[in-house]
Amino acid sequence: MAQAFDPHVHAAWAKFCQTLSPESVRLAAVDWASHLALSPGRQLDLAWLAWQEAVELAATIMQPSSEVTPSRDRRFAAAEWNNWPFHVWRKAFLLRQNWWEQAVRGVWGVSQHHEDVLSFLARQWLDITSPGNLWCTNPTVLQRTAGLWGANFAQGAQALAADVLRKLQNGPLPGLERYTPGQQVAVTPGKVVLRNALMELIQYSPATGQVHPEPVLLVPAWIMKYYILDLSPHNSLIRHLVEEGHTVFCVSWKNPDVSDRELGMDDYLKRGMFEALDALANIVPDAHVHVAGYCLGGTLAAIGAAALSRNGGNRLKSLTLFAAQTDFSEPGELGLFIDESQVSLIEAQLAETGYLKAEQMAGAFQMLRSYDLLWSRMINQYLLGEATELNDLMAWNLDTTRMPARMHSQYLRWLFLEDRLSEGRYPVDGRPVSLNDITLPVFCVGTETDHVSPWRSVYKLHYLTNTDLTFVLTSGGHNAGIISEPGHPHRHYRLGTRLQGMPYTDPDAWFGAVPEQQGSWWPAWLAWLQAHSGAPVTPPAMGSAAYPVLGDAPGQYVLVK
Repeated sequence: MAQAFDPHVHAAWAKFCQTLSPESVRLAAVDWASHLALSPGRQLDLAWLAWQEAVELAATIMQPSSEVTPSRDRRFAAAEWNNWPFHVWRKAFLLRQNWWEQAVRGVWGVSQHHEDVLSFLARQWLDITSPGNLWCTNPTVLQRTAGLWGANFAQGAQALAADVLRKLQNGPLPGLERYTPGQQVAVTPGKVVLRNALMELIQYSPATGQVHPEPVLLVPAWIMKYYILDLSPHNSLIRHLVEEGHTVFCVSWKNPDVSDRELGMDDYLKRGMFEALDALANIVPDAHVHVAGYCLGGTLAAIGAAALSRNGGNRLKSLTLFAAQTDFSEPGELGLFIDESQVSLIEAQLAETGYLKAEQMAGAFQMLRSYDLLWSRMINQYLLGEATELNDLMAWNLDTTRMPARMHSQYLRWLFLEDRLSEGRYPVDGRPVSLNDITLPVFCVGTETDHVSPWRSVYKLHYLTNTDLTFVLTSGGHNAGIISEPGHPHRHYRLGTRLQGMPYTDPDAWFGAVPEQQGSWWPAWLAWLQAHSGAPVTPPAMGSAAYPVLGDAPGQYVLVK
């Protein structure tokens, strides 16, 4: 049939447009423009808003600098932006940004998704025109240039040339060699006790004479390397757990290639979490397990816990979720890239390549945080001449992974597009699982500025389960909010517990009722784990006859690029 030719065309189109669907954008634009054309009243309102903003800008032009109110927008927080004419350029930009935000919102008949897409694209376009991105309209850059007699531009030009050359040669960023897994990061002592085609299981050496009898199994997401949980010794969650008397196991996922294209969500559940639990049952016999999952690993842990509960299993002691969604109906800005057209385009490319490239995932996240990950870096490095010093978290973020074709398609369709998990339609062994079957105590962490798993979306677990649920909302984002070791400055969190049978409280009411506490949330989680653990016992042996030691941590899979 002639239709058999279409997938090749679709794959070529996906490659050309970098897997960002122009059709999705066009549909959103047509939806907005056609409905706005039928709304003359709305057009008049927008014209009136433009007039009001023009009057406000004119008043700003005449306003003395001494009366200028500092901006709350962190892009323009520097004191120099309060001086003339910079405060005028700042005001003009913010007014233009406000007008477009009002223009794409609230138009009769336009879908919420299309509003969100256009709002996001308008922000991306406006960011390009920000006065902070040009040397001649950025007062901080001009001040630095005057103070250094232009040396900052010379330094920036050198940095730009080095970045271009490194990109052409596909070379690493300077400083990455200081964060090699097994040498500077991922150095908590341990042994690999299981290796299959999908993951390695690491058992960490005890650091105390006695340990709690229930081991902790960490299930990270496979869209990242596991050692975000074992960064440098001072901020390693794994080391912290071990030093507090816990026996810790962690899954280290394989970085898949084209031969793994048929790996699906079921494979990650069964060959990942379930086989790890089998190993723990052999190494630490008769012990119930504290399972903790991070991001997509947390979603998988919730699916696994629900499946075990459905089957009458009692292998788990508790469930902890770090920045993990179980309801995907409101996934935040990540949902901008997920609709039928977008997913179909991704699937077309996956059919050709067998996996999703790490750069594509990183590019999507970069667009979500364009100022933090793109513009601010370019300003600092190329205009201000400030070298970017890598830290361990930044280096880990550059150590990217790929996504198997089948799994990524199921992940996008089953969880995002169809929201099967929250609706009790997610299949395990051919039968749907329900999160309401989970009777374990649950500890759930959301982060305030999370662009990947918005905390209000994470909070929805409250109405999907009817078990004891302790919810923590911590400062920071998807990664920095979780890696929040004691002693880290400027950290705070809120903690509240909903006991089984208590009525539901919506997230905003919860936020207003629960007091803010200063410091790291890690000690609160450790106290919660201890409250759900037995009296300390002698540490178990490293591995067992059935699961012999295969090598030292961090293992082999984490080193595969």
